[in-house]
Amino acid sequence: MPVEMRMWRIDGQTPKPLSPAALPTENELHQFLKRDPSLLGIPLLVIGSEVPTPYGKRLDLLAVDGDGNLHVLELKRDKTPREVVAQVLDYGSWVSTLSRDEVIDIADRYLSQPFEAAYEEVFGSAPPDELNAELQLTVVASALDASSERIVTYLRTFGVPVNAVFFTYIEDDDRRYLARSWLATSVDAPAAKTTKSTSKRAPWNGVDWYVSFGGDRPWEDARRFGFVSAGGGKFYSQTIRSLPVGARIWVNVPGTGFVGVGTVLAPAQRFEDARVVVNGADVTLASQPLTGTYTHQRDEVDENAEWVVRVDWINTVPEKDAYWVKGMFASQHSACKLRQEFTLDRLGEHFGIHDDE
Repeated sequence: MPVEMRMWRIDGQTPKPLSPAALPTENELHQFLKRDPSLLGIPLLVIGSEVPTPYGKRLDLLAVDGDGNLHVLELKRDKTPREVVAQVLDYGSWVSTLSRDEVIDIADRYLSQPFEAAYEEVFGSAPPDELNAELQLTVVASALDASSERIVTYLRTFGVPVNAVFFTYIEDDDRRYLARSWLATSVDAPAAKTTKSTSKRAPWNGVDWYVSFGGDRPWEDARRFGFVSAGGGKFYSQTIRSLPVGARIWVNVPGTGFVGVGTVLAPAQRFEDARVVVNGADVTLASQPLTGTYTHQRDEVDENAEWVVRVDWINTVPEKDAYWVKGMFASQHSACKLRQEFTLDRLGEHFGIHDDE
């Protein structure tokens, strides 16, 4: 059955029905969603409006969610049910092929700031390495008919990630209301995943790694004695131990910013076995005047121990001079591959690393 939204105002003991009215223009709904896509019930960042497609048509709104998945939002306007559903499926066939670079290019043309910065502003973190892994298609209507409902419901039984949202506009004296209803809940049918492509994942150059250095570990220890370290549990120790010899690492102090870049000189060692060079002499790190804490409970087990990676620093700065720009990459992992071009470009410029020279 078609979606119907009814509202009543309670005056004393007698509910007064409020009658739905027509939006002044359907373009007004378009503008509402551009300004506040959370009207759809989930946090979204609009990255394109009236987006031109290769087929001479313009997609109403293109948005991205907190998992990096794209959402095609197509307003019904004056189209017939078959036209609007066919249109959103046609747009979906094109959007599903967009690579990460193409998504960012669309966003940068529409947004007033870099995509990465706008993404962090909405979701509180840098965008994931993979964009557009899954796609959601949504028909947005100010009135929904039985035919549209039948078509959308039928497609969802085959796992097509399409849904319809119905907005009811209501006027009550000098007040205006907008009510929302979804045609189908997200669990009604499994959403079909688009085929993953390596182009949708940020490419890795095979050299650069991200390292998080913090907790009870003062940056000046690492800077002075040429190392990074992590441990106290499997989540932290297993990634720092994955750093290969020759990797270029970019060190971030969580909540502060990037403080250095260097080259890994040797495989990770347990703290008590780690060695560094001081005044030309090869010495144990544990024998040095460190100010941080590098021991943990039950660290007789390797995964709970502190693991140290010896580093030849290329450029470092004191923690007070840490560098951070909104939208840069950060991770809870102690170490991981650094793919994000936005971060690498800015770090290279700031720390004077120019690979193309």
